[in-house]
Amino acid sequence: MTTSEFELDAMRRAISLSAFGLGSASPNPPVGCVILDRDGQPVGEGFHERKGEPHAEVNALAAAGERARGGTAVVTLEPCNHFGRTPPCHQALIDAGVVRVLIAVIDPTSRGVGGVARMREAGVEVEVGVLAEEAEVVLRPWLGALHNRRPRVTWVCEVGAAGPTAIRRQQFDVLALCAGADAVLDDGGKLKEGRPGRHSADVFSLSDEVGDDPVQALRALYEAGVRTLLLDGGPDLAVQFVGGGVLDEIRLYVGETAPSGAPPTSGPLLPGGFRIRSISRVAEGIVVVATIP
Repeated sequence: MTTSEFELDAMRRAISLSAFGLGSASPNPPVGCVILDRDGQPVGEGFHERKGEPHAEVNALAAAGERARGGTAVVTLEPCNHFGRTPPCHQALIDAGVVRVLIAVIDPTSRGVGGVARMREAGVEVEVGVLAEEAEVVLRPWLGALHNRRPRVTWVCEVGAAGPTAIRRQQFDVLALCAGADAVLDDGGKLKEGRPGRHSADVFSLSDEVGDDPVQALRALYEAGVRTLLLDGGPDLAVQFVGGGVLDEIRLYVGETAPSGAPPTSGPLLPGGFRIRSISRVAEGIVVVATIP
């Protein structure tokens, strides 16, 4: 069956919803779901906010109620197939009478027979890979952390006349930068939750500081539930992560400058191996995003 424009719109809505789980859902993935009734109209939506609470599918089904029967579920990640703190989501969809499920990305943590297979066994039509690349914009940090068994690490800094430094709080909205990160490490070596109190306390724990070995520190943070780490400081903070090969992304904030002037006097703009991926204009200047190919 061909995916309709209504269904594609629903998937893009589900992808947008999934981003509300960034900075709170870890160690679980950020997932969004939209329920369409039998006529293809959206009747419920939801996202997964934190571990131990209802998943995106369950929240969307609760909003849709009986209107989900005979309808379609559009979800960014394969519905789970195992009992954890909550029942398996694939069974919730079957019990609700959904007859069609569209999935963007298959869940690499599926245990045994996956949710897709279980739903097909129950007679539900399942389509996989719907707007997968778009869904991975939100899921990529979680998927990468899962693959590498360590958090995805992003360094944010400001570039001025003296080169990269910690971002000035009055110049850029650091709170907004931290909102999507599970944890933030500052120039003083202090570790804090990106949005204090947003994760489930019994499955997410942070010490006040991290050790000098970044690889070992990231391994411990992963076990503590962290899937994304933000380095908020200058080069002295980032150098060990660069040297350990565990820095994934750099976001440089370049403040307003005159049409002509002298370049920064200290060091290269980016560490070796990093390449610019995007540049965008913001009110305070420009943002340069770089990664390793």
